[in-house]
Order: sequence, then C-alpha cells, then structure tokens
Amino acid sequence: MIQVEICTPSRASAVAAKEGGAQRIELCRDLACGGLTPTDDDIGFCVRSLGLRTHVLVRPRPGDFCYSEAEVEEIMATIDRCRRLGAAAVVVGFLTAEGRIDVDLTRRAVQRAGGMEVTFHRAFDEARQDPLEALQAVAEAGCHRLLTSGQAPTAIDGAAVIRRLVDATCRLPLSTYRFKILAGSGVTPSNVRELIAKTGVSEVHGSCKATRPDGAVQTDAAQVRQLIDNIAML
Repeated sequence: MIQVEICTPSRASAVAAKEGGAQRIELCRDLACGGLTPTDDDIGFCVRSLGLRTHVLVRPRPGDFCYSEAEVEEIMATIDRCRRLGAAAVVVGFLTAEGRIDVDLTRRAVQRAGGMEVTFHRAFDEARQDPLEALQAVAEAGCHRLLTSGQAPTAIDGAAVIRRLVDATCRLPLSTYRFKILAGSGVTPSNVRELIAKTGVSEVHGSCKATRPDGAVQTDAAQVRQLIDNIAML
C-alpha cells in the first residue's frame, strides 16, 4: 500500500490536507525558503485537534545544512519538544562542511528522538557524494526513511536515481530492513502514478498547493483528494 505524506506549511494547509483525505503530514512553515520549524502551537493543533500523523520539519534557519553547535543544541531541544507534543516523527538533515552526510549528528538526532521516527530530508539531494554511499550513511545512522528527489529538481527528473535507491534498500543490513524511500518534489496528481511505476517507492510526498486570491500559497484539499484517488487506482 502506498503511503501519502502531504507537506503543509500552516494550520490552514493541515486542515485542507485532512479534508482531502490525508492521514499523514509533514508540518513546517515558510515553504518559500524550503521550510522551517513550525511553532509548538501548530504542532499541538495538528496532533491533538486534527488527529493527523504529524511529521515535523526541524530546521532552525534557511540556507545550508552545516550547523553550529548552538544551532545543533536548538535542533535537539526542538526534537524534545516534538516528542512531548506527540509528533510521530521528526524530519532532519545534516551535512558536513565537505558536503557529506553528517553521520554523527544524524545519529545524535535519532537517539534524541526516542520513540519517534526520523526522516532524513532533501539535504540528501545536496550531498556531494555518491547517492548509494549517502543512502548507506543515512540508514546506518538509524533513520527510518529518506525524503529525496533523486538529486534532481523534481522526483520525476530523478526517477532513475530513486529507483537505484529503492533497490539498494534491499541490500541494507537486517537492522535497517524497514528503511523507506519517500519520493518528493514536484509530485502531483497527474504524475504520481508514473513516478511510482518508475521508482517502485512505497511512499510519496507532495504539497498539493495552490495560490489563493490573496497571494497566499496553501494546500488544496481537492488536489490532495485527487492524488490519493489516483494512487488508489494502481
């Protein structure tokens, strides 16, 4: 069964995602800069009031994914708060100054997450190392899934690399056998079946966003419903 995750940058978007039939969201804010950590109030609202399986993006600032120790401490404190608020997962990403997966910091975040799942986000797509080598690093650090566009602008563009990553998960150590590849970036109702067919992924991530008359960008319930319906037709 294909799992659907909807990226929601606000409470209103989370409400729209639920109206469209979503059960799982990645909650963030400021999607224009790639997404930042949402507020505690918004996390609590999505978990308690909406009853959604809430995966929280933990990213303290725009820019690169090489963090100072002060920023790392902020990230770890945010992970603690997400756990207390009832989040199902946190979404993190760490690169070294050389642009490689920072295994030590990733493992530290996994340990801090406790019973929550950990997704390594699209910092992976900016890593300056072979994607299969980077995948192994993410998995060995203890993450449960990888959100990726296959190191391309969109998941459709990166479908061949995503397919290689999916196939490689079968060769990971037994301790990581449940590791999932989550395909994201440019995923729409019109291309989701093609993406799944080309990549073999069991999880997809889309924003299903639309621009409102006031210029605000928000998740569109109708698009979410169409995305889910199109997957169900597979």
